[in-house]
Amino acid sequence: MTEQTTKASFERVADIPADSPTLIEGLPGHGLVAAIAVDQITDQLGLEHCGTITSEAFPPVVTFEDGLVQDLVRVSAGSDPAVMSLESDLAIPQPAFEPLSRCVLEDLADEFGRAIFLAGAPAEAEEQLGDVTGVATTDSIRDDLVDAGIPTADDRGLVGGITGSLVQECYQADVPAALLIVRSHPFLPDPEAAKSVIETALEPLVDFDIDTTALDEQADDIQQRMQQVAQQYQQITEEGEDQQQQVQTGMFQ
Repeated sequence: MTEQTTKASFERVADIPADSPTLIEGLPGHGLVAAIAVDQITDQLGLEHCGTITSEAFPPVVTFEDGLVQDLVRVSAGSDPAVMSLESDLAIPQPAFEPLSRCVLEDLADEFGRAIFLAGAPAEAEEQLGDVTGVATTDSIRDDLVDAGIPTADDRGLVGGITGSLVQECYQADVPAALLIVRSHPFLPDPEAAKSVIETALEPLVDFDIDTTALDEQADDIQQRMQQVAQQYQQITEEGEDQQQQVQTGMFQ
């Protein structure tokens, strides 16, 4: 077995404008729930671009928006409320899971007070769409989930992909973190599930107010804009990453 040599590094472009902000992860996953929700939060709160994470394990592509090239994996932050976001325009490939996760813990964990990770899970029935359950890495975070009215997961389960890797690193390093599992559309980008996790979980946990009407009014546009990311995510899962990316709420399901 060869030794893991690929690394990721955080390149700071501005100071984090808050002490111990809450990190909210918005990396593409099932239903693009995290990506849609955190994009809305970053935009509405006007979070400042503070740095980028780079790695040779990332695909050799460039992303752009509004005519300008932007970093592939971005860190943004603001002070009112004290929030930090982690976003990417591209699904993270499996070889980058460990480097990216270690970078977040080694280069950023001292900057944030706690982390919230988002994972979409395929809804098995229409009435499940938007349902949120929580998992915690510490007793104090589990108490936060209960106080916020978020049901904690009763069944055994697992979460793979980059989100599972990040949660595992936090757990091993005793970093306070919550994982919010959101039931979403089995096949399509799901702005409604993103709206649900913002309103029913993130707002009470972080104590901020996000206007989610745009997720209703622009649902079709959001789905179209996110479709390319969704196709790339699906391609990754079809190439053998489905066992690592998929959220399973029951150990034997």
